[in-house]
Amino acid sequence: MKHGETLIRVRYAETDQMGLVYYANYLAWLEVGRTEYFRELGMPYSEVEKNDILLPVTKAFCQYKSPARYDDEVRVVTSIASLQEVRILFKYELFRRQTNELLAMGETEHAFVNRQGRPVVLKKYNPFLWKRLQEASGEHAE
Repeated sequence: MKHGETLIRVRYAETDQMGLVYYANYLAWLEVGRTEYFRELGMPYSEVEKNDILLPVTKAFCQYKSPARYDDEVRVVTSIASLQEVRILFKYELFRRQTNELLAMGETEHAFVNRQGRPVVLKKYNPFLWKRLQEASGEHAE
């Protein structure tokens, strides 16, 4: 799997006084895309956590192109941009489903850490997850 797709319908509560989606909600939608991406890989994030692996955000970026509005359907396309032994970078594109117009592009970088917050080398700590992420990213498994 190279990318995952998730549909989100804009709720009224996500809009501001101008009727546009409030900018911070896009970051929440990136999380929805990422969570569903893991689910599509057959590894719900809750299962990842049960294996003592957490993925805190170390960087987040979002570039806004066109505003989403109440009742729009937003298609979140999620993919792995980079996979390293101790971190992963996700790339996102958000489109208005009705017109396929690009609304925003974003990235989030995450570290692989244990419950104590210490970085772990995923390839050694959880070879199964490492292999699944390599396959999903299109990189060759070692």
